[in-house]
Amino acid sequence: MPDASLTPATPEPPVTTVQLNHTAVLARDRRLSAEFLAVILGLEVGAPFGPFLPVDLGNGVTLDYYEKRDEPIQSQHYAFLVPEERFDAMIARLEAVGVTYYADPNHTEPGRVNRLFGGRGAYFDDPDGHNLEIMTRPYVRP
Repeated sequence: MPDASLTPATPEPPVTTVQLNHTAVLARDRRLSAEFLAVILGLEVGAPFGPFLPVDLGNGVTLDYYEKRDEPIQSQHYAFLVPEERFDAMIARLEAVGVTYYADPNHTEPGRVNRLFGGRGAYFDDPDGHNLEIMTRPYVRP
């Protein structure tokens, strides 16, 4: 007999396309890193789910912070498409917490934003050295 806790109360519509649902983000302190991202993006940290601490991005994708203290964290890149009208507030929150942002992914243009593809963007590090990006327009792909 199936476990009733694993069966949804209402049936979900079938998935018709491949979508990213969640990804694990390694962190030395999952609470610190999840709260950092949530504060900068103006989001909330969800309730723990097993060993994970989720940040729901609002588009069906969750970043699940997972604590890994026994070895170094390898830096990853996470890019967030954000509303133009919220970009300035995100930059202000970075400044308020003393985090330097850059116009480029190699962090050579501090305190500047880029104007790629008709939008604005910036890069910054999270507490574990992940290279985070906020951008108001998606990249134009050939």
